[in-house]
Amino acid sequence: MEGGDLELGELLAAAEAAPPGESVDVVAHDLHKRFGAERVSFLFVDLIGQRLVRLAAAGGEVPDHAESIELQSSVYDSVLRSQRQHVEPDGQGGRRVITPVSNRGDCIGVLEVTLQSADDTVLRQVRDAAHALAYIIVTDRRFTDLYHLGRRTTETSLAAEIQHQLLPSAPCCEAAEFTLAAGLIPADDIGGDTYDYTLDRDTLHLSITDAMGHDTHSALLATLLVGALRRARRTGCDALMQANHAHQALLRHSRGLATGQLLCVDLGTGLCELVNAGHPWPLRLRDSTVEEVELAVNLPFGVAAPVPYRVQELQLRPGDRLVLLTDGMQDRGAAAADLASIVHETRALHPREAVRSLTAAVLDACHGNLKDDATVLILDWHANREGSTDTRPRPR
Repeated sequence: MEGGDLELGELLAAAEAAPPGESVDVVAHDLHKRFGAERVSFLFVDLIGQRLVRLAAAGGEVPDHAESIELQSSVYDSVLRSQRQHVEPDGQGGRRVITPVSNRGDCIGVLEVTLQSADDTVLRQVRDAAHALAYIIVTDRRFTDLYHLGRRTTETSLAAEIQHQLLPSAPCCEAAEFTLAAGLIPADDIGGDTYDYTLDRDTLHLSITDAMGHDTHSALLATLLVGALRRARRTGCDALMQANHAHQALLRHSRGLATGQLLCVDLGTGLCELVNAGHPWPLRLRDSTVEEVELAVNLPFGVAAPVPYRVQELQLRPGDRLVLLTDGMQDRGAAAADLASIVHETRALHPREAVRSLTAAVLDACHGNLKDDATVLILDWHANREGSTDTRPRPR
């Protein structure tokens, strides 16, 4: 039914029947059948959020070679930052429509379509199709490397390949109580950094770690560390027990060491239990003031010491922004970037955009030549579970 409501069930059934690498083809066929859409393509955001890579639908007019596009200051950048659809003339009597493809705050890319006519109903249904495409890609990328390849604009070392597989598949997550986003640079060479998160019914678990060393040694050490943390977390361990498991794993199986920060946030109260294992202090933005959270610091994981790990409490308030860092964000070259000022200047931005600003500032300060990984994780605390009175607008 041309121009009718999106038959989501039919679209998802068609996507499941097609090979996992043909998600864009399925959506393109649906949009062409209903609206006569032309030149349908999906553009991936790369690993470090600086470029887009175009994946055209089969048989489309867009060349199917890997076209790479600079993201900064482009119309695509505006669409991703605002998470709003963009419509403009295509120069041939039609309309060029660019729509964000996102899932729970994770900006996967954009859907670009040319339409001969585009009223409000059609534009709404294109947005619905883009939303469905996000879920299809999240599902299908388990079965194909196509979507992983699309995110790479630089050559990846073995160490980087190992370490990127340790990271969550989505660097951003939105929920009623919080929004978080993370970024790790550089993407083509690795020095031991990881971040991780997971959401249970009542608890948000976060970690940021830095395995000492470089190349495959640090990647293998990070694998051991993250594996131990996840195993402990998935058996119901709190932050203190997770720290102990990670520490013992490094002592038993490695001569390396790693710093880390582990957090367990109660979604009902905002009370955060935290363990700091030799890691840099986080920054907190509260009521327009940025300050370091001065935590007691235990020795890194893997360093034998008579003093046990200590769990600390940090009470989050609605409107707080917590910024977790690795030492690569503060090294000698990166020190020229005033992180506290950038956190303050980007306070109104969505965490994913604030992450981009912070990592870009560090890259600029180091003239694009980082000596160590630089990783940042930003947590915005909303505390607006059902029944909460907090109705303040979220950053965009």
